[in-house]
Amino acid sequence: MKTAATVDVPLRWLEDARPDLSVGGVSCGVPLACGAVADTAKLAVVDSAGTPVPAQTWPLATWPDGSVKWAGIALGAGREPADGYRVVVRDRGGAEDSADRVTVTALEDGFEVDTGACRVGVPDNGHDIVRSMRVGGAEVAVSGRLVSSRQDHPEPDVRGRACAVGHVTGCVVEQDGPLRAVLRVDGIHRDEAGDGREWLPFTVRLVFAAGAPTFRLIHSFVWDGDPERDFLSSLGLRFTVPLRADPHDRHVRLAGADGGFLREAVRGLTGLRRDPGAEVRAAQIEGRATPPPPNWAGSVADLARWIPCWGDYSLRQLTANGYTIHKRTAADRPWIDVAQGTRADGLAYVGDTSGGLAVGLTGFWQSHPTGLDVRDADSDAATLTTWLWSPDAAPMDLRFYHDGLGQENYADQLDALEITYEDYEPGFGTAHGIGRTHELTVTPFAATPPVDELARIAGATAVRPQLVPTPQALHAAGVMGDWDLPDRADPRRAALEDRLDFMLDYYIGQVDQRSWYGFWNFGDVMHAYDADRHTWRYDVGGYAWDNSELSPDLWLWTSFLRTGRADVFRLAERMTRHTGDVDVYHSGPWQGLGTRHNVQHWGCSAKQLRISTPAYRRCHYFLTGDEHTRDLMLELRDSDTTFLSIDPTRKVRQDAATYQPERHALAVGLGTDWSALAATWLADWEITGNERSRDRLIGTMSDIGALPHGFFTGEALYDLDAGRFDTARDRVNVSHLSAVFGLVEVCSELVSLIDSGQIEAPGFREAWLQYCRLYLASPDEQRAELGVAPSGIHLEQAHSRLAAYASDRTGDDALAERAWEAYFKGGEFMGDAFRAVRILPPEVLSPVDETRSLYTNDAAQCGLATIQNLALIGDQLGIAPKGPDEIVRRQEGT
Repeated sequence: MKTAATVDVPLRWLEDARPDLSVGGVSCGVPLACGAVADTAKLAVVDSAGTPVPAQTWPLATWPDGSVKWAGIALGAGREPADGYRVVVRDRGGAEDSADRVTVTALEDGFEVDTGACRVGVPDNGHDIVRSMRVGGAEVAVSGRLVSSRQDHPEPDVRGRACAVGHVTGCVVEQDGPLRAVLRVDGIHRDEAGDGREWLPFTVRLVFAAGAPTFRLIHSFVWDGDPERDFLSSLGLRFTVPLRADPHDRHVRLAGADGGFLREAVRGLTGLRRDPGAEVRAAQIEGRATPPPPNWAGSVADLARWIPCWGDYSLRQLTANGYTIHKRTAADRPWIDVAQGTRADGLAYVGDTSGGLAVGLTGFWQSHPTGLDVRDADSDAATLTTWLWSPDAAPMDLRFYHDGLGQENYADQLDALEITYEDYEPGFGTAHGIGRTHELTVTPFAATPPVDELARIAGATAVRPQLVPTPQALHAAGVMGDWDLPDRADPRRAALEDRLDFMLDYYIGQVDQRSWYGFWNFGDVMHAYDADRHTWRYDVGGYAWDNSELSPDLWLWTSFLRTGRADVFRLAERMTRHTGDVDVYHSGPWQGLGTRHNVQHWGCSAKQLRISTPAYRRCHYFLTGDEHTRDLMLELRDSDTTFLSIDPTRKVRQDAATYQPERHALAVGLGTDWSALAATWLADWEITGNERSRDRLIGTMSDIGALPHGFFTGEALYDLDAGRFDTARDRVNVSHLSAVFGLVEVCSELVSLIDSGQIEAPGFREAWLQYCRLYLASPDEQRAELGVAPSGIHLEQAHSRLAAYASDRTGDDALAERAWEAYFKGGEFMGDAFRAVRILPPEVLSPVDETRSLYTNDAAQCGLATIQNLALIGDQLGIAPKGPDEIVRRQEGT
């Protein structure tokens, strides 16, 4: 067992610059070696000079022996951040030394949170998520609630809209300080009129940091309507802001693009025919209290009653590239154009000299159609609404995009699959049960703040400060599979690193060039490219949105672990948010299952665990401690029950005429199905200590080891009640997809647990090594060991990492040579995929870069194979065929 003294984990700022921690503090996760730390209270944080820093610590995951595997770390907002930190073990932690503390006090009907900079009341029932906010002794905002509307038709008008308000059904404290507090609020939207229909269940987390006036609000909802009759026409978060000052001392601030702000007063004193004086004008522009009206020059005080009050302001971001701002004097008066721009930063403020409120939305323009509203700023109480779906946009239309085209049976559907790659089935293209998450910042003020302070908050809302362990620390911890740090000393390795960089840069650039934005789309990438139209195949069946096909999530996260690149982290995080929420069902008949790639994220009839797998979420949770991502993984703990309701291979099953899902004999694939179950059980066990998940994980591992042909069996019969496989099945059946949805990564972790003596699963290690050795072996070698040569051997480059793993574990250089040979044959469609060409109008709408033969399938698997091969057999590149030398010659132009 390692001693506690070995713990020394360096942390760096993701963007390599000290951020402003006053906007909500920061939290992150750090990996720890097995046996090194039994209690996170022993952990402490020191800055680069070795000075202890107040910190809050808690376990995110544990090793099988009960020691801490990942620890959560939180810093408050009360001090200047250091350039970097280290997590070490001390006799005493540093949290009790903090002058700033956040406290949570239980009340009869909820809680009060005091950060030292503000006090926030959070009820446990009723319409309000936030009852009140106080700064000092003044109440500056009240009644924070969710609002929505829907209609029964998709046309963009307001006929028959039913308005609803979020109704809180419960509130629990998940963390109560001293530096970080988290409250979880659950509820559902309830119609204000009619029969009081309830729909759109939601979860809101309020995250507070000691010393911070700003707190984070993380809102997730599940869409549980009928796509044919429920068209969501607005969804927003609304606060009421009491106003006490005269209209000329009331202020509205709206963030535009690139840090710019609209600064206006409800009753303006600038630009008038009569000048009130420079001090009056300057005070109003800056948001300070103006001098008393008797001191105004030019008779302005006497004439002020003729100056109209502008009580309503609206900013609308209906596309990714354009926003508009309007204002009006009253609800029955017209809107007046104020400004137009490109990509608003998504923050609004309303208040006066006695207090005010700012709310910002992360991903504001990227998640369009969004909006910001200030209403009734000329009254005693204004409202500030942040629209997650703008009421001025066309209603949300989630109907399936075509009528089925006459596909009435499996034969028709498989035939259609041959032309559009779309796996259609009547009734399966429904959005009922999918979800969406937004992150907001909420900041109460004692008075209207300087605009540069609002700009600072808007910047931290758009790009949240994030601490992360260095790549060196992550690598030393041996976490998340087989990878190593970039090494360019050898030109051949450097050439492969250039491949990796090219693909990452290309996809990061494609997001903006192709405008992969929007409420339901932001975070995903497309599957395949159409070189004739110079566009991704956004409208061609299964070639459109990728939905985690062949593990781009794992590619991005593994790339981040080894490089530490901020742009890769941000793309991976957005993908985790999207694929975990939108591409997975959280309620309804397919709860726990994800949806294969399609024109719409929910459109394909293939509902499978390979998309919902926690293998795609664990890295985000461990690096950030994000509670919502934890929820997404833990809600899957009983996902093995889905095999009772739907057979993933029902359309192609050879025994389809006789197979019926039976509780004690469910057909479960040992590739895409079991890898997802194993990742689920592993995540649940390490996060919660659930012994049921532990037993199912280790039990099925042992059963795979006991099967006559191990992983080559392809599919085994699963007893749902016992959580075990029938080990009598004796057959050989291989799918080229089995290993490319996280199986490689989860098996690597599980074998490491076996090798280190932390778990026992007889035969599992040998079964996995056999699969890795034989998948790319010659037919004769396969027949000699399996009795037959399996069909279905494809994706050779992707599977080169299996041979590499076997080579590393057995020391067999022939397997390394086989791995590199398969790798340099290239991916399924890659061709010359590592060179982009600029396409210009009029061939396209706007200039774009294209790599005609690069599919996301190949990009993800090529990326993972490159990373893992370099880690496992990188020192044997010299035995590879001419591939690496050819790459170097191309780059050198020889």
